Amino acid sequence: MKEKEVNQSIQYHSKSITDLPELADQLISFADDLNIWLFDGDMGAGKTTLIKAVCEALNVLDQVNSPTFALVNEYLTGQDDLVYHFDFYRIDSEKEAFDIGVEEYFQSGYICLIEWPAKIPTLLPDQYLKIAIVLNEDGSRTITATKND
Repeated sequence: MKEKEVNQSIQYHSKSITDLPELADQLISFADDLNIWLFDGDMGAGKTTLIKAVCEALNVLDQVNSPTFALVNEYLTGQDDLVYHFDFYRIDSEKEAFDIGVEEYFQSGYICLIEWPAKIPTLLPDQYLKIAIVLNEDGSRTITATKND
């Protein structure tokens, strides 16, 4: 796995799922104090798998699953912090996210991991870490993390 930093972006090349613990640690370090993480990638690119690795690195005690139907899962860490995991794939309008109180989650100060953020563009805060995952033809992934702060 190679790491390349350019301005406020960093890019990784992951050849295998075994790269994910190291990648998760590097993303946490790179994010610094950004609590809103947007995960962008096609279906099957590995968003949820990477989120599971990030949650493990954050010492999440709960089982991590995609909240496709619940919209949000809440996880407790070993440090008694919370991590919120959102999946907006199945929503039809931003109103659905608004109605579950997404803005309060975002303002909570806890880490919010968001799959399919393009479904809620006007509800996203100005500061976030965007993680773009591209599945390459050889099965590897190119993961680019960009700070918007």
